[in-house]
Amino acid sequence: MKLTPNAISSFLFLILLLGSVAAALHSNDVINPRNSETEKLKNQRSYNSSMAAREKEMEAVNENAVQDPEEVISHIEMSMRNNTERRKLGYFSCGTGNPIDDCWRCDPNWHRNRKRLADCGIGFGRNAIGGRDGRYYVVTDSRDDDPVNPRPGTLRHAVIQTAPLWIVFKRDMVIQLKQELIMNSFKTIDGRGANVHIAYGGCLTLQFISNVIIHGLHIHDCKPTGNALVRSSPSHYGWRTMADGDAVSIFGSSHIWIDHNSLSKCADGLVDAVMGSTAITISNNHLAHHNEVMLLGHSDSYFRDKLMQVTIAYNHFGKGLIQRMPRCRHGYFHVVNNDYTHWEMYAIGGSAGPTINSQGNRYLAPANPFAKEVTKRVDTAENRWHGWNWRSEGDLLLNGAYFTPSGAGASASYARASSLGAKSSSMVGTMTSNAGVLSCRRARQC
Repeated sequence: MKLTPNAISSFLFLILLLGSVAAALHSNDVINPRNSETEKLKNQRSYNSSMAAREKEMEAVNENAVQDPEEVISHIEMSMRNNTERRKLGYFSCGTGNPIDDCWRCDPNWHRNRKRLADCGIGFGRNAIGGRDGRYYVVTDSRDDDPVNPRPGTLRHAVIQTAPLWIVFKRDMVIQLKQELIMNSFKTIDGRGANVHIAYGGCLTLQFISNVIIHGLHIHDCKPTGNALVRSSPSHYGWRTMADGDAVSIFGSSHIWIDHNSLSKCADGLVDAVMGSTAITISNNHLAHHNEVMLLGHSDSYFRDKLMQVTIAYNHFGKGLIQRMPRCRHGYFHVVNNDYTHWEMYAIGGSAGPTINSQGNRYLAPANPFAKEVTKRVDTAENRWHGWNWRSEGDLLLNGAYFTPSGAGASASYARASSLGAKSSSMVGTMTSNAGVLSCRRARQC
């Protein structure tokens, strides 16, 4: 059969077309409904491998972060004595007795020396330097359109950077995160000078990192997010499964300081620290309108949480709270000079033999005659918990509140759980009167 020129051209075109399709199929360039799933699995495997390496690295860091508590006590008591003497000499005319605030708030030019805050920490998390040794990063854009490719100027773009950064905000803003905000090490988020809300979406995740300071944020109405790709560094993003909806989730991390934030109404916890996290201070926060407030320890069977050392100081546990202020497992917990004005079930609970040292707190029991007890041993028989070291020293127990102690009365365990000297419970109202986000404006005293 004789082919016409047009037929030959059509035949050659068909051959070229089929060849192009075959090449495209070979290179996965052709649109394939399974490609997105393949890419998802590929990213997940890469992310899991990366996270496993980070987990192993952070285990060593966290073990080294466990401090000699006697040295911590000595250091803090010396700092407090020096602070008291300076106040007597008139250096701190605005002094409240709160050693964190008296360290920086009396300076009317605090906004010109923001990084001074990094030197004001107390307790087990006092060595968290955040982004002190890095440059400033100014957040100018409240949007969170793309968690994989965040825009420069956004909070997500700032926190994923590998270099240390001290992150501040150009103006008041409400940031609604599409997915959890996965932070990198050596970051400070400093909300002073602006009214910053992280709300109505994902919230903060600190996973296998160290040296983070979170200060001056309203964090509320956090929602579960996930089953999505999220960037965790400039060079890496991965598939994230569902997050619980914590305000601040601390996972396998150390040298963390959470200070002067207002936290409320989240889907899960307000501050949760698990999986071997340690060297943490939670201070000067206002917590309200929440059920399970604070979980410290992953599970009764996760023994790496024996490394956990947490200071909880100068916080106001306020309206609408029900339980877990905190709920502890395994580690050492110093609960000092906090104001507990509301709970519905209990204030402090625990399981798996934690050491809890309650000093100089004010506990105001609810009207419910069946909820007067400050403490709760969770799902544990008395013949097992009677040896746990829980004590109350100098606490003010009001409206029928009572603390059930256990274990050795004056054991060295309490010294190990102490992280700073407690002031008299009569001073708690003054020391916690400014808990939560401060009304700081530039060129004005907070």
